[in-house]
Amino acid sequence: MTETEPGFDRRMLEALICPQTHTTLEYDAERQELVSKAAGLAFPIRNGIPVMLVDEARKLD
Repeated sequence: MTETEPGFDRRMLEALICPQTHTTLEYDAERQELVSKAAGLAFPIRNGIPVMLVDEARKLD
């Protein structure tokens, strides 16, 4: 696995949606996050597992 490859199955990303807006997510390899531009949130990926909790998400600037 390289830095640009996700630590999780890319097919899983296609199935995940933002829990707040129900829109698709973008993968940020550098920060290891799934980004919801519609909600202005970035959900962390910890140990290869996306944490899809709004309370755990980082607000985008």
